[in-house]
Amino acid sequence: MDTQKVTVSDIRNAKNNRKLTMLTAYDYPLASLIDRAGIDMILVGDSVANVVLGLESTTQVGMHEMLHHAKAASRAVKNALVIGDMPYESYQVNPHESVKNAQRFIDEAKCDAVKLEWFDQCLEVTKEIIKAGISVMGHIGLTPQTADKLGGFKVQGKDAEAAQRLIKQALDLEKLGCFSLVLECVPDKIAEIITKKLKIPTIGIGAGAGCDGQVLVSYDMLGLFERFTPRFVKKYVNLSEQILNAVKTYKQEVVSGAFPAKEHTFSIKEEELEKLKGEKNG
Repeated sequence: MDTQKVTVSDIRNAKNNRKLTMLTAYDYPLASLIDRAGIDMILVGDSVANVVLGLESTTQVGMHEMLHHAKAASRAVKNALVIGDMPYESYQVNPHESVKNAQRFIDEAKCDAVKLEWFDQCLEVTKEIIKAGISVMGHIGLTPQTADKLGGFKVQGKDAEAAQRLIKQALDLEKLGCFSLVLECVPDKIAEIITKKLKIPTIGIGAGAGCDGQVLVSYDMLGLFERFTPRFVKKYVNLSEQILNAVKTYKQEVVSGAFPAKEHTFSIKEEELEKLKGEKNG
């Protein structure tokens, strides 16, 4: 039985009431399965760069790729809140284009909200997008699009000064009107402090159990991405191994002649075949 479509208000109201769930999806089949499982939010993440497109950095995908994948995922979703992950070029390279680009996720890709990673002009860009009537999810801590400025893919907020910066960023984003906030690779105690200070939900990824919800990259938790597995990922299944074995079996059966069998084959009535032979002979 279908449930009601999840709204931004539902996400806000979950604070202190229940834990929230979010996973990434980049295409119709996976988004459909995640939605049917009852996950609250589906993030069309720029992680598509790494786990689907084989690129080294999330900065290598742009609006063209992100809208393409967001449209596919949105078509599948009946219940979850769909969030478009704004790519690096869409708001960091040229902040003046950010509102227009955010609007494209809503109008063209039918997303319900967008997500922005923290960067130097984050507050002014977030303010303009929210002013345009678009719901924004913030993202602080490890921000992959600017990881080079943070000393690489490392835990953030490990000393008092850095932790204080994260707390301020979180409070500033809440004040501007963000409806939720992703905390990535943040010490669990710092994530707890931020979660308690905010009236909006925090969604953790490598930020401990004290957050209001959790997010993982679906290809990581499904065992579909083998190049690298972050420490904070739990693999719930190893689909890579299952798919590899299935493909090997397919190859063996084709080579041996076992596939296609009779049940996979279409037939023609013998009399029609005889007619054809007669016509050919004639």
